Amino acid sequence: MKNVFFLILGIAALMLGIIGVLLPILPTTPFLLLASFCFLKGSPKLNNWFEKTKMYKKYVKPIKEGRGMTVKTKLTILIIVYAMLGILFFTINSVIMKFIIILLLAIKTIVFIRIKTLKGEQCDYD
Repeated sequence: MKNVFFLILGIAALMLGIIGVLLPILPTTPFLLLASFCFLKGSPKLNNWFEKTKMYKKYVKPIKEGRGMTVKTKLTILIIVYAMLGILFFTINSVIMKFIIILLLAIKTIVFIRIKTLKGEQCDYD
């Protein structure tokens, strides 16, 4: 029963991580880290598969190894997020939604500041 719980949670986290790759409003890496943890606990086969994917090698492996992200990667992600949320911020009239957008931007920025910044290293996911 415990394995089934981890499998379901891992698949849900993986799906949210994939959506996060396509929609920069959602954080990708935390969901993929959760998926990795759940697959490790729930299914060695699924964990082995996940660790061989490009997505794992790009988003999860550097974080799990304590390496971090390059400045270019951080800036690319943050610029896209700021642009998308900025457009939303200026096109909606709801004060509550504007507050939520500002909160999302603040959280995303804080998370990216806390991730270790690599200097001149290339990702090895190719």
